[in-house]
Amino acid sequence: MEQSSIAAIELEMALLVRQLVSMTTYKKNGSLDRAAYLLLHHILASPACSVKSIADEFHLDISTVSRQVASLEQRGYISRMPDQSDGRSYTLAITEPGAEVLKENQEARQEGVRQLLKDWEEAERQAFGELLRKFNTACLEQS
Repeated sequence: MEQSSIAAIELEMALLVRQLVSMTTYKKNGSLDRAAYLLLHHILASPACSVKSIADEFHLDISTVSRQVASLEQRGYISRMPDQSDGRSYTLAITEPGAEVLKENQEARQEGVRQLLKDWEEAERQAFGELLRKFNTACLEQS
């Protein structure tokens, strides 16, 4: 790889992170913080997941995920169901209020992105999405 391309990507990634933090801190897109949003999204997409499977998926400590899950459960966004195969553990399920708040937040976040990319061609948006997916996959595999 060309060093100048690595330098450009590194700088643009730093700027992107700064912009994302600014957007989520000062221009609230929805009522969920990033952790809650990602957890609800994962639980909806992965029925019968557990705290351990979430921790493994996101490369987080189980205690961190447990705290986040407890917060979502306290707000009524998820529920715990006993695991049929192991009576000591449980699986997580999104509740109707959880699905509703997730949908509202997805719409708000997507509208924010839509506004940012309104002058882009559809092919550019698709290419950007694919490259971000590829980058995120590489990050998860590296962890």
